[in-house]
Amino acid sequence: MSKIGFGKNVDMSFDEAVTKVTAALQTEGFGVLTEIDVAGTLKKKLDKDMPPYRILGACNPALAHRGISAEPEIGMLLPCNVVVRQDAAGTVRVEFMDPQAVLPLMDKPGIAELAGEVREKLQRVMSAL
Repeated sequence: MSKIGFGKNVDMSFDEAVTKVTAALQTEGFGVLTEIDVAGTLKKKLDKDMPPYRILGACNPALAHRGISAEPEIGMLLPCNVVVRQDAAGTVRVEFMDPQAVLPLMDKPGIAELAGEVREKLQRVMSAL
């Protein structure tokens, strides 16, 4: 088990996993603000091949507002990263940053509670896959 996140292997194609996790995030009030195609970038910049690997920057505006209002520095931990990746054998995995692993570092009232709320939502997204 990772100390910085949680995830699971999914029985679907890489593209289907990206589509499904994006839809499940929307159900929980998250929009995908950024999408980084790591494999495409490494191919273009370094001519290195790797299996598909995408980082989705997910943000729930209401929760982000609460966090930023409590502690403006929290922006350094936003948005919540969701990784969709495929290994060399073709297995697709979806992984979520665990806000409870990083947000309590802020040591401000209410931040740990907020981290718990975000984690619950991300766990529901994972369960929906």
